[in-house]
Amino acid sequence: MNFTLLNRILLTNDDGIDAPGLKILEKIASKLAKEIWIVAPEQDQSGTAQSISIHNPLRIKKRIERHFAINGTPGDCVVMGVNEIMPNQPDLILSGVNRGGNLGIETVFSGTVGAAMTGCLLNIPSMALSQNFMDGQPVHWDNAEHYGLQIIQNIFTKHPSLIKTCVNINFPDCPYNEVNSIEFTSQGLGYIKNILPLKRMDLRQNEYYWLHFERTIKSDQKGTETQAINNKSISITPLIYERTDFNLLSKLKN
Repeated sequence: MNFTLLNRILLTNDDGIDAPGLKILEKIASKLAKEIWIVAPEQDQSGTAQSISIHNPLRIKKRIERHFAINGTPGDCVVMGVNEIMPNQPDLILSGVNRGGNLGIETVFSGTVGAAMTGCLLNIPSMALSQNFMDGQPVHWDNAEHYGLQIIQNIFTKHPSLIKTCVNINFPDCPYNEVNSIEFTSQGLGYIKNILPLKRMDLRQNEYYWLHFERTIKSDQKGTETQAINNKSISITPLIYERTDFNLLSKLKN
């Protein structure tokens, strides 16, 4: 495989600019491009999907050369990076590596995937990378670090003009030497079981709530990203904006 070094890559995430997964992604990107630009949220923005801030002003804080924090969402970071901070448009946008998987229906909530989808909206090839893990257990960052580079190189070399599709990459919860395969998958259902409000009381005895994703490891159809992850395989799923239920649409028209 012949991979030509890119001019510049924009990195972002939803875990925040100081997240360990972003440092892993920077290591990967440093082998892909001459310039690496990081524009990431100042704080954790998990669950913000593809939202952008239209009611609050955005502020840019430069950390070091080509490293910027934004007081906004991952989508804000992509827009600001492409249209304000970077002097030239990036050849590729990478979002992640997220601490936790982004599988199935859950991708509609994911800030990691949302950032990559925003890149697609701006006609820039974009990929989201996520590392699955189990609560209370160590995160196998070595999995994403070991396989991320070759996956990105392969996809970008074969499909350099892939600008309307977000490539969603999920790494299984295991050491890199236990990965069984790399699979091209469909979205499937994922692990979300419910979204629950958890009630708490503040010191003045006023109620407040945390929203909590209730997840359970479950089986899905063969060829879905959930099943790939269950089988200790890496899943690669192409995602697009089109959500029309064409089967129902046809019935409604008739």
